[in-house]
Amino acid sequence: MIVDIHTHTFPDTIAAHAINTLKNSSGMMPATDGTIDGLIASMKEQGIDYSVILPIVTKPSQLETINRVAIETNEKYESDHIISFGSIHPDNTSYRQVCRQLAANGVKGIKLHPVFQGIPFDDIRYMRIVEAACYYNLTILVHGGYDASFPGVKLVTHKEIENVLRDVRPVNMIMAHMGAWGFWEDIIPLLSEYKIMMDTSFALTVPTPTGNDTDVLTGAKKERLDYRKLTNEMFCKMVRLAGAQNVFFGSDSPWNRQDVSADAIRQTSLTDRECDLILGLNAKRLLKIN
Repeated sequence: MIVDIHTHTFPDTIAAHAINTLKNSSGMMPATDGTIDGLIASMKEQGIDYSVILPIVTKPSQLETINRVAIETNEKYESDHIISFGSIHPDNTSYRQVCRQLAANGVKGIKLHPVFQGIPFDDIRYMRIVEAACYYNLTILVHGGYDASFPGVKLVTHKEIENVLRDVRPVNMIMAHMGAWGFWEDIIPLLSEYKIMMDTSFALTVPTPTGNDTDVLTGAKKERLDYRKLTNEMFCKMVRLAGAQNVFFGSDSPWNRQDVSADAIRQTSLTDRECDLILGLNAKRLLKIN
């Protein structure tokens, strides 16, 4: 079984615009059209059994719509093995009620993105959300490290992550991008001190660059990250420090092909058992997939 715990889609009416905007800001070429149908086609073509969609509430006013769509998506696409998380913005003061309602409606988790939401991860508002989500047995998947669309922004580094781990001690929080994209050396010491769950997105594979480093509106040259990725040795070291049972496969579709991302894990020095855990068995256990 292969479960991709880190994917993104957009409503059909805005998918093309959203993909083009993100393509321009990040310099990444998408591997799908960004729709749910595009994701399902990718899964069928590339041998993925389940995909988890991670919506992001980028401003508080979006909360109700995004979470309603998440519930509807789970109902409509259950037979296609699509699972949608919900999301909460730190400025949504109703976070506890939202967590309760999501859990009551069968939503399995929430996505938090400090960079897109513009607030450091160790802000007390995030800590309260993480606490509430844990109380209602929701999985919390958090963007970790840099983001290609916001070069140089440091809102969820090893420092912020450690503060949350120390003060909240979450039991079901997954840090995306093997803890924190671009801060892997700094994450290493935390793996021995805390239980940290991580996903593999943007760790071993990086998207195809668009080749366009010029802002289409201003004509100015844009700062780019170097699309960094982990070596086989560093990836395996991190997996074994965290424990293979705490690492989850993620592609970050539509920005990476799902099959290429899965094959990259199989091509490391991990054992077959470790690969099986990461590629699907861990997510099957955590998300209670039959």
